[in-house]
Amino acid sequence: MDPTLKLIFLTIFFIGMALVILSRFYVFFEQRYALRSSKPFFRDFVLRRQDVTKDQESILRREFTFYNKLDQRNKVIFKHRLARFIQRKTFIGRDGIEVTEDMRTLISATAVMLTFGFRNYTLDLFDKIVIYPQPYFSKVNETYHKGEANPMLRTIVLSWEDFERGYHIGDDNLNLGIHEFGHALHLNAFQAGDVSSIIFNHGFNKLMNYLQHNSNVRQELIASKYFRAYAYTNHYEFFAVLLENFIETPLEFKSQFPELYHHMQIMLNFKFAGY
Repeated sequence: MDPTLKLIFLTIFFIGMALVILSRFYVFFEQRYALRSSKPFFRDFVLRRQDVTKDQESILRREFTFYNKLDQRNKVIFKHRLARFIQRKTFIGRDGIEVTEDMRTLISATAVMLTFGFRNYTLDLFDKIVIYPQPYFSKVNETYHKGEANPMLRTIVLSWEDFERGYHIGDDNLNLGIHEFGHALHLNAFQAGDVSSIIFNHGFNKLMNYLQHNSNVRQELIASKYFRAYAYTNHYEFFAVLLENFIETPLEFKSQFPELYHHMQIMLNFKFAGY
């Protein structure tokens, strides 16, 4: 082999090896940092930002309170993430419903809001969002559902009627979109190995340990009736219900259960728009 060519190949090989080693060190140290500080080295770094359409931005301004409370820098980040989320998901209408721009935008904005503290925010465990006009009949358990997050089918299902109601009444701690995307976020974090999922899982374990070792807090939770009874079905429902309250009535949540609120804030790396 030509000596010059051999030198080029060797140089490329050693540069490649160096990059692999450096990336391993980076991942190791970021994970250590994340477990101590409950945040990644950085949340958002994009070389080429995407933007939403004028119609989508109009919908955000008209309908999405969280977006309107963000500062200008975070609004730019939100719009980039919203555009990418919409591109990466397939929206399917069922029972004759036509998927509109309002549906795509508001459903996707819900996911972007809940993962706004994450670096990996596209919930890659799910690639389809199915929309029914109203609660739909499930052949699996022969009952009507308002929504579900099904990781086996990589699908999130929503009743549009109930999704809309959740946003029109913004302080009753009943929000189908937040609830089902809460499940999706939870399930995705258990499957993924990115730094935000590590922070979430570590925080969730700390939350469960906190409740397990503080029976008085558990009793206060139940006695307060601030969280609906469905929260105590299992760990997944507990988190999804807590998330509804966290987003819809944060001041009341923080006032009644400040330690629990703090755990939620850390899990989600969520310090935006007054939270």
